[in-house]
Amino acid sequence: MALFLLFRIGSDYYALDSVEVAEVLPLGATKQIPGAPAWVSGIMVRHGRPVPVIDLTALATGQPATARTSTRTVLVHYRHPEGMDAEAQLLGLRLEYATDTLRCDPDSFVDSGIDPGGARYLGPVRHDARGLIQWVRVAALLPDDVHALLFPSVAPT
Repeated sequence: MALFLLFRIGSDYYALDSVEVAEVLPLGATKQIPGAPAWVSGIMVRHGRPVPVIDLTALATGQPATARTSTRTVLVHYRHPEGMDAEAQLLGLRLEYATDTLRCDPDSFVDSGIDPGGARYLGPVRHDARGLIQWVRVAALLPDDVHALLFPSVAPT
């Protein structure tokens, strides 16, 4: 069994493997990064370290996450898919309705059968009483150009 953090984009449910989650924080302010895509919220400081933050709702839909009591900044352990042996970097995700968890067998998620195109972070799906829940793959969140912008000293191998 594994534990997943659930969140929503619109009315659709998504899940993050809790092993990839470092910390769940209230929604906080960020400093903008000039020249970054609109879905890059900016940077925040956590324990004296700058942490880039992306808005997953904006990445998926083009509309920023709504600031509500259930909107969180979730810090995840991010590794570029081509640099999985490299040390994980903290990456912040703005997520709406990030207040629930799911405990289930990871094998209960199955291939969606759909080509995600540019949304390569969308993984397999699982059906339960909420409907379909899609697993978000943290390592695949950032396109190479945005990875290079946010983590210039951590080049993919």
